[in-house]
Amino acid sequence: MAWGQLRLEADPFAASFFGRNITKEELKQQLTRLASNEFEGRETGSPGQEKAAAYLISRLKEIGAENPCKPAEYYQNIIFSYTRWENLSVSINDKEFTHLKDFFCYQEENQNLPQFKVNEVISLGHGIDDANYTDYRSRNVKGKVVMIYPGEPLNPDSTSQITGTRELSEWSKDLKMKLKAAAEHRVRVILVVEPNLRDIINRNRNRIVGQRLQFGQIPIPETPNTIYISPEMAKVIIGEKDEQLIKTRQKIRETGVGRPIHLPVNMIIRQHLTRNVLLSKNVMGMIPGLDPRLKDEVLVLSAHYDHLGKKGSSIFHGADDNGSGTTAVLEIMETIAEAKAQGLGPKRSVLCIFFTAEEKGLLGSQYYAGHPVIPLEQTIADINIDMIGRVDAQHPTSDQYIYVIGSDRLSSELHLLNESINNTYSNLEFDYTYNKKNDPNQFYYRSDHYNFAKHGVPSVFFFSGVHADYHKPTDTVDKILFDKYELITKHIFYLTWELANREDRIKVDVTDDTNYHR
Repeated sequence: MAWGQLRLEADPFAASFFGRNITKEELKQQLTRLASNEFEGRETGSPGQEKAAAYLISRLKEIGAENPCKPAEYYQNIIFSYTRWENLSVSINDKEFTHLKDFFCYQEENQNLPQFKVNEVISLGHGIDDANYTDYRSRNVKGKVVMIYPGEPLNPDSTSQITGTRELSEWSKDLKMKLKAAAEHRVRVILVVEPNLRDIINRNRNRIVGQRLQFGQIPIPETPNTIYISPEMAKVIIGEKDEQLIKTRQKIRETGVGRPIHLPVNMIIRQHLTRNVLLSKNVMGMIPGLDPRLKDEVLVLSAHYDHLGKKGSSIFHGADDNGSGTTAVLEIMETIAEAKAQGLGPKRSVLCIFFTAEEKGLLGSQYYAGHPVIPLEQTIADINIDMIGRVDAQHPTSDQYIYVIGSDRLSSELHLLNESINNTYSNLEFDYTYNKKNDPNQFYYRSDHYNFAKHGVPSVFFFSGVHADYHKPTDTVDKILFDKYELITKHIFYLTWELANREDRIKVDVTDDTNYHR
């Protein structure tokens, strides 16, 4: 990445003068309120988040930001749908099995099945239906429960019965093919024996147990209800027929013909799944530009204000994630409003957006990108702030650094301006580790700026990195490094000031792997 300089056009005296209004004392005061017990961790759609939205709106009114969301008052309503387990259990021969220990289910792979009693499970090999091999030959499995295993059948010489080579087929690599085959044969419930059940649960716990929010109606899955079970649970289902199962597998190897086994059980499956609606808000305020030629162009300052809410008696305060970004945006907006009151800027309009549902998959910013209050064609850039108040393990003794992500992905001018601002005012250590395209963390795609970038809006994301209290109740205000926090907030103000006051908007001049469209 080549560094360089770009001439700054905004009045440096005004930038320095008004930047002094951003202080660690004010940041602490605002952040202490936002990360307090009052807002109960700001879970998307919760009463605590609704209170936080009301607080942010009141602050926007106090500083004199205008309402860009008419007829709504400083907010954009978003209606989400989500599913929730009301009852989820499996019993076999009067033995109860435990979700997230013996088995697990993904909500999006299941329909509501309050109670389903069966007296047999059909062990259906690998659950394959291919021209070269099928487990469904002349078998009526409509409305039944079937159990399948990973992989595919092999010949005695260890070649695949499907490919005829040692190269396994797509059936071993893509479970969706097996689920689709089961759907075509109208299976009601499919039990997938998963040898690595515990590891998969640990890696996907949020997906398994969290609210899966989405816009509009939730589609009904086209595949059978799917339950992933441990090998130990499969053994209980097999019971005394384990020797028959072994002999059947051997015959499949010898003959290439699938042979189901009917396993008598007393099984009760309860998958009571409800579909629900949740209402939440993107909160916005705007300071209109003073220059008649440029005021229709908008610079966006963004931060998500949602967090993880309250679980039992534990409140996930989210002081750094992302109370720090939210409060920084408020302070910058207040500073710009003070400058405007003195007739000194900005030339362009500055729109702040506090996004909801970032923790649910960037859904608030995704919704805004599809329903902007100001057309994206008029949006010159997005400056996104998410976690800027702490240090990570890579910088344990430094509070002068900040990760800069995305500044060069679409606009070389945005990148060079940020460097020039730093050399002129801030003297921070810019760390571009997470901006590398091959960085395994892929943070470029994991915060709200990305929903601007993929539409061709130049975007930069400021981030201090992940720390020991990330997504824990211990992410509290007392852990914030306020000297660092003030320095970074001031830097972002200087960049905001420059972008809002330059004569020409920055250009999109970089071809990137981001698939954007205007």
